[in-house]
Amino acid sequence: MFRRLALSVLVVAALAPALRGDAAPPVLVQPGVTIAGVPVGGMSNEQAQAALRPAFARPIRLVYGQRRWKLRPTRFGAKVAIAEGVGRALRAPASAAVPLEPQVDVQSVRRFVKALDARISYPAQDAELSGLVGLVPQFTQEKAGVQLLRAVTAQRILRALRTPAVRRVRVAVKAAAPERTVAQFGPVIVIRRGVNELRYYRGAKLTRTFGVATGQAVYPTPTGIFSIVEMQLNPWWLPPDSAWAKGEKPIPPGPGNPLGTRWMGLSAPGVGIHGTPDDASIGYSASHGCIRMHIPDAEWLFHHVEIGTPVVITNA
Repeated sequence: MFRRLALSVLVVAALAPALRGDAAPPVLVQPGVTIAGVPVGGMSNEQAQAALRPAFARPIRLVYGQRRWKLRPTRFGAKVAIAEGVGRALRAPASAAVPLEPQVDVQSVRRFVKALDARISYPAQDAELSGLVGLVPQFTQEKAGVQLLRAVTAQRILRALRTPAVRRVRVAVKAAAPERTVAQFGPVIVIRRGVNELRYYRGAKLTRTFGVATGQAVYPTPTGIFSIVEMQLNPWWLPPDSAWAKGEKPIPPGPGNPLGTRWMGLSAPGVGIHGTPDDASIGYSASHGCIRMHIPDAEWLFHHVEIGTPVVITNA
């Protein structure tokens, strides 16, 4: 009986403050405390958690020019231990900055940025030879491209996912410059089949002219826009698969080689620009389709062109 009475007294004593309306106040976060930059000073545990959840859940605005994307943190597996962060804040002194960083799936961010790269980036366009006006080369205008910076963009997105205060991210890009511009186009060769002349241009500026031999009527040099695809120093002459060369043997480099000392093969099959030991043929339609030059002229040209140099062959 005495034990029951004693127990009753203890229970009443414990409940007395609540019955009188003077229950112990809740534990509050010290003034000026922040969690991951979010102010929680003066808040209870429940209040602080309620303040943090929407801060970490807010979507990120990804911006590129006039384009916008809304990125939700859950898309990248973002998980944050809010209760743990609040627990540390409750133990922190006034004005403390308590860190709290979500866990994020870095690979999913990189995959997203890779897909974004495919939507945003585009290559630069080089200036290209478009044809002739009269005999002067004409060019398409070069255009700059855009290259998304994957590592920088991924880093910015990750920082925003881990920092509630950052909810706007700009896509990082750089301009992709064209390799070849109209102003610095480089060499262009124009071959006038009708008068057996080779004209060497730097861009649209005529620099030198040379006499050449072009194809006979039965083996005409083709007309059109081509390019140099092969360059050989001291080439071998190899018999082509043609009736006129049947039974001929390969000729090594040296005096009397039909190709002289330089060969510049064109994208037109079997056709090239080369030197010739037959100086008397220059100025005439005398070849089997190739463009012959005096050997010193071919050597000069060889050192002033490169693979990819455009070659226009015209009837003019």
